[in-house]
Amino acid sequence: QVQLVESGGGLVQAGGSLRLSCAGSGPTINTYAMAWFRQPPGEGREFVAAISWSGDSTYYANSVKGRFSISRDNAENTVYLQMNSLKPEDTADYVCAADQLLTTTPAKYDWWGQGTQVTVSS
Repeated sequence: QVQLVESGGGLVQAGGSLRLSCAGSGPTINTYAMAWFRQPPGEGREFVAAISWSGDSTYYANSVKGRFSISRDNAENTVYLQMNSLKPEDTADYVCAADQLLTTTPAKYDWWGQGTQVTVSS
C-alpha cells in the first residue's frame, strides 16, 4: 500500500515561487516513478512533471518547462516541485502520483495523493 501526502500549496502573487512536497510511504516507494498533475477549476487533470525512481530522468509539460523543477530525495521518501515565475494560469489543485512505470499519462498511475491547492493572483 502506497500513501502520498502533498503540502506546500497556497496563495502567491504572479511572478512568485512555491515549493510543493509529496511525502510517500510504503515498502517500495523509492522504486516508484513519481509525477505531479494539476486540475484547474472546471477543467480536467493535466500532466505537469515526472521523475524516474533514480531521479536520472525527468519530463515536463511545455507550459511549465523552464519555470518548474521536479526532484526527489529517496532518503526522505519525498518528491518536490519547485515552481518559479508563477502565472495566474498555474492556479490549480496539484496532485502527486506514483507508479512503477515513468509515464505522463494520468490513467497509468496507480497511487494518488489528495492534492494541494495553488492559487496565483494577478
